[in-house]
Amino acid sequence: MKTLANKLVLCSALLFCVVLISCSSDEEGDTTPPSPLTVISVTPTNGGGIITYDLPNDNDVLYVRAVYTNTNGAEVSRASSSYNNNIEVSGLNQTTPLTIALYVVDESYNQSEPVYVELTPLESFIFLVQESIEITPDLGGMRVTWENIESKTVFVFLHINDGLEEEVRILSSNAAEEVIFVRGLEPIELTVSTRVEDTDENSTALEQKAILTPLFEEVIDKSTWSLMASQSVDGNAWEGATVNFWDDVVDTPDTDADNSYFIIWRDQNGGSLNWPLDFVIDLNKTVKIHRFKVWQRAFWYNGPGDTPYYFQEENMKSFNLYASNDAQTWEELGQFDIGDPRDSEGNIPAASLEDAVNGHDFELDGVSDAFRYFKISLTSNYGSETYVHGSEITLYGLDNL
Repeated sequence: MKTLANKLVLCSALLFCVVLISCSSDEEGDTTPPSPLTVISVTPTNGGGIITYDLPNDNDVLYVRAVYTNTNGAEVSRASSSYNNNIEVSGLNQTTPLTIALYVVDESYNQSEPVYVELTPLESFIFLVQESIEITPDLGGMRVTWENIESKTVFVFLHINDGLEEEVRILSSNAAEEVIFVRGLEPIELTVSTRVEDTDENSTALEQKAILTPLFEEVIDKSTWSLMASQSVDGNAWEGATVNFWDDVVDTPDTDADNSYFIIWRDQNGGSLNWPLDFVIDLNKTVKIHRFKVWQRAFWYNGPGDTPYYFQEENMKSFNLYASNDAQTWEELGQFDIGDPRDSEGNIPAASLEDAVNGHDFELDGVSDAFRYFKISLTSNYGSETYVHGSEITLYGLDNL
């Protein structure tokens, strides 16, 4: 019996050793590097290049890695998955040859022997952006445009000098064609220079682009405005009044004492909210505008004391603006949406609440033609089928032309 027991123990020990060796072998995994790739072509781009290749026949290729030293002397590594047959090299600010090492990496993270290619990039796109920048005067500031053929993120540093002080504003975009309005500037002569930087900290030199004087901008006075009730919905429910929308009093969340908002109630408008809901206003003068601001209702009746009513179901959300000189033929100035920052649980970021307190800013595509009549056409709220609220609207441009 002892002999049999000893044999069983010995067999168990041998089996354990076999399993242990097998597990150890599995943990080591595949250590065989994949074969190198085959380069098909190298195509220079503005500030980089695209390398096209054929992958090896290995069935466990994970990605291709390109390693090179960029123009600023930093080592850069780019990766492209096995589903692609090319890899992009970018962030270069040179037109001299660059050597790039290409590696194939498999699922066990083994790396092939490198394949070296030489690339001579075209002039970086940041110089093309800089060359394309145009700056023209606009109401209260300037209009800045540029083209970006690579559609990569650029930072345009705008140096604004009034002869005594210099202000620097940073504009950013990856759009192929960009238009940005810079506001809040006095109507005095300014010298404007720019430089352009990419995300790899390559930069052009600072270059003077314009000497200009921003056009005078003013708040459109609302004391002459009157409602054209025959063309408008009824916003006079409960404590609300349509004319509160332009009474220069912005509603606050702390008290109902100001009650400065309109209330559109379906029961006073045919029994339902038939979108769009129009307010037509006679300015009783002619104006031009290029931007405006709107405020939501802030006071929350019987709501939580520490939270304003912003972005709640009865507040206005989206709307269109129209202008006219006869209150019959209307030109659309734009379609606008305050947006909805609420998460799935209804929480609102502090920054969005602060934006609502300060008013929501909107830009037209340009300066409008002169007009007398103004229509705001509400197209949605935040979900209510009974009410729509709004507190204030302010226009900016040229008054009383």
